[in-house]
Amino acid sequence: MRLLLAEGAPLLLTALPEDMQEGLAEQMARMRTIDRATMTAVVEEFVGELEAVGLSFPGGLEGALAVMDGHISPTAATRLRRQAGAKGDPWERLVTMPAESLLKVLEEESVEVAAVMLSKLPVPKAADLLGKLPGEKARRVAYAVSMTGSVEPETVRRIGISLLTQLDAEPARAFTATPVERVGAILNVSAAMTRDDVLKGLDETDAAFAEQVRKAIFTFQHVPRRLLARDVPKVARVVDQGRLVTVVAAASTRPDLSEGVEFLLSNMSQRLAQALREDATARGRVKDKEAEEAMNSVVAGIRQLEVAGELVLVVEGEAD
Repeated sequence: MRLLLAEGAPLLLTALPEDMQEGLAEQMARMRTIDRATMTAVVEEFVGELEAVGLSFPGGLEGALAVMDGHISPTAATRLRRQAGAKGDPWERLVTMPAESLLKVLEEESVEVAAVMLSKLPVPKAADLLGKLPGEKARRVAYAVSMTGSVEPETVRRIGISLLTQLDAEPARAFTATPVERVGAILNVSAAMTRDDVLKGLDETDAAFAEQVRKAIFTFQHVPRRLLARDVPKVARVVDQGRLVTVVAAASTRPDLSEGVEFLLSNMSQRLAQALREDATARGRVKDKEAEEAMNSVVAGIRQLEVAGELVLVVEGEAD
C-alpha cells in the first residue's frame, strides 16, 4: 500500500471493512524502512496472487445484491437489508439511493435530520436535493448544516438506520413505471384512432390524468416540435430505411404526416433524402396499417436513442 501511495495510485481504502483499515494504519505506524530486495519480493508475491485470482466477489451485502439485481425478489432483498441494517453502515446504502426517494424523506424530516442527511451525501446529490426543497426550509437546512460539526458518529449512524427503516417500509412496487408512463407507452404504439378515443374517454373520467398522459405521449406528429434538427441523422441511422420510405410515401396521401416527413428529410443528408423520395414515389400508395407500423418504428428509434442518452427530446411548452 505504501508503494502504491508513493506512486500516486488511487486507493479506495474506504471500501474495506473498518477493522481492516485500522489494521493497515496500525501496521504502517509500526514500520520504518525495508530494503529493496524485500520490497521487490513482496511486490512479486502480491502480483502473483492477483494473477492467480480466477473470480472475485463484491464485498458486503450491497455489493452482493447489486450483482444479483433482477435475479432476487425485492421482498428477499429488503429482508436481507433489514437484518444487516443493525450492524452495517446505513449510509453506504443511503448514498446510492435515487434522489426521488431521498427527497420524500427529506421533506418529512426535521431540519436537523435533513442537515445530517445532506452532510453525508455526495455534494452533487446534496445540492440537487437542497434545490428541490421549498425556499424557507432549504435556507433553514443549509444553516443547520453548519451546526452538525459536534454530532457524534453513533448519532449519525442511528439517524441513518432510522432513515433506511422508513425507506424500506414502503411497499415494493409491482411496476417500475408510473401509471402515466405505462399508459403513455401503450398509446405511443397504438393506432391514431384508438389513441384519440382513449384520450377522449380519459378526459371525461379524469381530466388531470388525461393531461399528464398527453405530456407522456410521443408520436410521429410530435417529431417536428420535440426532436432537435441535429439529431435527425442519428434517427436515420437506427431506423430501417424501408420504414422511412413507407412513412415518406404515406405522407403523399396523409397531410397529417407532411410536417414530420419534411422535417426529417430537410435535416438528413440530401443524398439520403433524395433516395427516400425516389423510393417513396416508386412505392406508391401505402395502407394505413403499414403507415402506422412505419411511424411507430420511427418513434421507437427515437425513444431508443433517448434511453441510450444519444439525444434529448424538447419538452413542449418550455423555452429553448
